[in-house]
Order: sequence, then structure tokens, then C-alpha cells
Amino acid sequence: MTEQSAAKLATLADVARLAGVSAMTVSRVVNEPAKVSPATQERVQQAMDQLRYRPNVMAQSLVRGRSRTIGVVTFDTAQYGPAAALLGIERAARERGYGVAIAAIERADHASLRDAVHSLDDRLVDGLVIIAPFVSTAGALRSLDRRTPVVLAGAGHAGEAPIVGIDQGKGASLATRHLLDLGHRTVHHVAGPSDWIESRLRTDGWRAALEAAAAAAPPPIEGDWSPLSGYNAGLLLANDPQTTAVFVANDQMALGVLSAFHERGIRVPEDVSIVGFDDTPESAFYTPALTTVRQDFILLGEVAVELLDRLVADEGSTAPVKHLIEPQLVIRASTGRMRQDHPHS
Repeated sequence: MTEQSAAKLATLADVARLAGVSAMTVSRVVNEPAKVSPATQERVQQAMDQLRYRPNVMAQSLVRGRSRTIGVVTFDTAQYGPAAALLGIERAARERGYGVAIAAIERADHASLRDAVHSLDDRLVDGLVIIAPFVSTAGALRSLDRRTPVVLAGAGHAGEAPIVGIDQGKGASLATRHLLDLGHRTVHHVAGPSDWIESRLRTDGWRAALEAAAAAAPPPIEGDWSPLSGYNAGLLLANDPQTTAVFVANDQMALGVLSAFHERGIRVPEDVSIVGFDDTPESAFYTPALTTVRQDFILLGEVAVELLDRLVADEGSTAPVKHLIEPQLVIRASTGRMRQDHPHS
């Protein structure tokens, strides 16, 4: 019998015999170590290491009443924001000793969200982090018979569960004010899809910054987060001679706007300045490098998991209903002062 196959057959009783203790003591070391002396813990741990014994995770869960697993409901992880948020949540969960079970939804509706939550509840997860920032899912969580604590990550509907997000309105305001401070009389906006809460918050932040500066707000152009939709919006803006500054609701659409402007002979930032949102890893390598709003998704994951951990331990009675993380404006080469010889300066 090989050492590897012997390790697979090692039992709790084998560990007890090697350590010279009872099987009950080994069980306590695994499940309730505080009840065992440090010397005994060390002896049992040495025996487990020698035998390569791995405790039965399911059995531990039954003893402790917790699975040490967090469920995450997400959707289109092809989008940078949701994918980065999921990465931050997974990393934070791992650092706190949690495993992660993921359920992806294909449609932004109540039924899909309900089915995903129920599927994770059936796996006995300790709590749920939900990444589903859609207007159309309003009220979905209130209609569920939830058995586990929930935290909404990114964006959500007030009153359904605690929300941990990045201040989208402030990020949009930072972008818009930056362009106004460069002398642009107004800022055009390429918005994300209207069914996204984050898209609406960014549009609200853009509009509020213009109103605070007594600047006119041009009608926003709605995209779908893709470079193609940004390209099409860029063609429309290229036909408007009053366009000197554009705030684009994500970096991928900003790439499309840059492409359309280049095709039409519009120089960035000499003729038009552009600011994106997200700070994707590629945005520093656009031509020109993109000024954008950075979202700290690693911190988002840490805060969401820390809050959920408190709720699981029933220590969340004083938890904030909404925790917003500050965004950061990253200034690069795609923005510049409005030309004094521009006809609309």
C-alpha cells in the first residue's frame, strides 16, 4: 500500500491511537479546540500531519452548525465590474476561512434571482452575497423566505438587505467636475443601460455636477456597456460640433468612443476630452491613455464579506444599512484643457 493510499484510509480512530488519546479528544481538537489543552492539541495535530488525516468537512459543519461556505449570486461575469467584484469577494472569503459557492443568473428578473438564492440555501451556505444591480429585481428579496443572512454587493435596493457599494454618484461627479475645471462649458454623457442601478447613479452624478456648475445638460446617449455601443455613440457625438468633453459610463464604451473619434479625425484630448469609469487593466494602454474613475473591488469584497461574517455570527444588529466606498479619479492623457481657439470656448 502506498503512502498516499494509506493517507486516504486514515481515520479519526487511527489519529487517536497514534496520539495516545481518545477519539472524543481528537474530535474536540478538530471541532472545539478551546476545550483541549495546548499540549494535547499539538500532539493530536502531529498525529494528523503524520497520517495526512483530513477532517470530514461535512461532519464538522454538522457539529458546528455552520458550513464555512458563502454563497454568491452573480450574473454576467464577462463584464469587468461584476467579475472584479466576484474576485474581491472570493479573495476576502478565503482569507476568512470560507469556501465560496456560486450561482449565476441568466436573466435580471425575480424568478431567476429566487431560484439562485434557493439553490444556495439548499447547499446550506452560511450567508449570501448578491451581485445583481438591476432595477427590475426591486422587491425580489423581500418576497423570498430567506433562511440565511444576505449582503448586496455593488448596488441594490434600499430596505431589502445591507448594501456595500462604491459611490457611483460621487465617481461620476468627480469625472464631470474634472472636465468642467479644464474649461469645458458642458460635458456630454454616454450612459450605461437604464436597467442597471449603477448606470442610473452615474447619470445622476453627472447631471448633479452640471447643475451645480450652472452648465446645460445635453441629452445622454444610452449604451449597453460594450465597445460597439460606445463606438456608435461616438459617431453621433462626432457629428455634434459642440462636443468638447465626454464622460463615458465605463471604460469599454470609452474605447469605442475613442475609435469613432479617431475614424472621424477628432483628436483626443486636443479636440475632445474623454473620461471613462472602472479603470480596467487595459485603460492605461488605450491611445491615448484613458482618464477614468477607479473602483476598489478588492476593498468592496473585504467589506462585504466582513459584514456578512458579522451577520452570520449574529453580530450585525448595528451593521450599516449602506456602506459606500470612495472612488478615485485617475488622470491620464485623454483629458486636457479646452482649446482657446475652439469655436465653443
